[in-house]
Amino acid sequence: MKSILVWVSVLQLARLAVPGKFPDVEKEPQYWRDLSRQTLEEALRLQRLNMNVARNLIMFLGDGMGISTVTATRILRGQKDGGPGENSRLEMEKFPYVALSKTYNTNSQVSDSAGTATAFLCGVKTNRGVIGLSAATELGSCNTSKGNEVDSILKWAKAAGKSVGVVTTTRINHATPAGAYAHSANRNWYSDADMPPDAIRQGCKDIAWQLINNIADIEVLMGGGRMYMYPNATPDVEYPQDPQANGTRLDGQDLVGLWYKKKPPSKVSCYIWNRSQLMELDPRKVDYLMGLFEPGDLHYEQKRNTSTDPSLSEMVTVAIRILQKNPKGFFLLVEGGLIDEGHHAGQASLALHETAEMDRAVGLAGTLTSEEDTLTLVTADHSHVFTHGGYPLRGNPILGMALGESDVDQMPFTSILYGNGPGFKVEGGKRENITGVNTEDAEYLAQSAVPLKLETHGGEDVAIFAKGPMAHLLHGVVEQSYIPYAMGYAACIGPDQEHCSGRKGHGRPPVWY
Repeated sequence: MKSILVWVSVLQLARLAVPGKFPDVEKEPQYWRDLSRQTLEEALRLQRLNMNVARNLIMFLGDGMGISTVTATRILRGQKDGGPGENSRLEMEKFPYVALSKTYNTNSQVSDSAGTATAFLCGVKTNRGVIGLSAATELGSCNTSKGNEVDSILKWAKAAGKSVGVVTTTRINHATPAGAYAHSANRNWYSDADMPPDAIRQGCKDIAWQLINNIADIEVLMGGGRMYMYPNATPDVEYPQDPQANGTRLDGQDLVGLWYKKKPPSKVSCYIWNRSQLMELDPRKVDYLMGLFEPGDLHYEQKRNTSTDPSLSEMVTVAIRILQKNPKGFFLLVEGGLIDEGHHAGQASLALHETAEMDRAVGLAGTLTSEEDTLTLVTADHSHVFTHGGYPLRGNPILGMALGESDVDQMPFTSILYGNGPGFKVEGGKRENITGVNTEDAEYLAQSAVPLKLETHGGEDVAIFAKGPMAHLLHGVVEQSYIPYAMGYAACIGPDQEHCSGRKGHGRPPVWY
């Protein structure tokens, strides 16, 4: 008897557009048995562990990408492709190994992106709001930071002779990218204009300054943040009439110019600020690239000017092609940073489309590299109080209404909701009646239970998806600070290399720290 799965046409699933309807074949128990058999066969093939040394390391970080966000994005992506959505698969979900990461900070049950960046990049948990420093550092206190610096996996890779890169949709000195190169007692010290006078007097440096001076030879830097690189009141190259886009530095330094000066004259260094310049680059002829595409953060994918602003996928493609020229390999940090900002704003559509774009970049990275020598991780720093429920029918638009009305106040509600945030509305003593409202609009504020100006992070564990050499090290439930050690172990970089044979694979078990 032929497998029922063979009879199921992809087109049949793709044409499923009516909520609550599903292919007749799913009524047959054999369909689900065959599907399980396929999954089992895939699992059995994992018996051959990839014990190679990872020449390349790629970490995709979805800022605020909790498991509920991954699920909702899966459905959205499938529905955009014309199917019901629930049965689709994201690129990250095709990775063979999955773990859960505990995201708390040392002093906070629900974390922020600075403390978590220090964990998943430097291997040390720390206090909320602190970057690249141990928990002996007090938030905002410069004089408690001296001697408490911790180094990141980017620095481990650079010390091993690898090329390194950071790509983000936020400003390049935001919390997550800053964790790769900076040590700051306050994540908000973007430029010296953002620092208190006593911190400057005590010798602390702003994050933009550290980007140029701490590791001067980062091969690829792409994101936003132009305003922090230029002297105060310097007009922005793209928005010269907008004073809000002007340079902010009080020390008078032109950090882009300094970046050029620090590069070897024998190498080709390029600074760019728009998509056309990025697309015109020949990665084979570029050694160092800095692309700063906005004064602050980049624009949301749904609002992006596709003629002037690059997508995350485009930035990642160029980054990999530049970095992979190094025969010793590379480390690349990629942040989908606006997932977080969309959630904070209570605008679920923006957040989910950002997640979908990051997943596209994950797929592209897979086509440009090999699982034989490239360890790729996709994870998040923390979650959000974002949920998906209400018993919607199969194939119901993920950004649409839940089934029926509340049995308490008889008002309709969406299947996507936030635990808190700006979407809390009361009219005449009752919840807002959203009948006729376009809940799929990018600007729509999803309903929330508690009124806040900005929605908050969530405290639950987040997923780690892994593929490539030693990816099986990512399993079970782990501390977030374990992530860089596992990656370093796989690549034979960082503080523990005693297990490495120096040839093709790994030798004896590790000696832990």
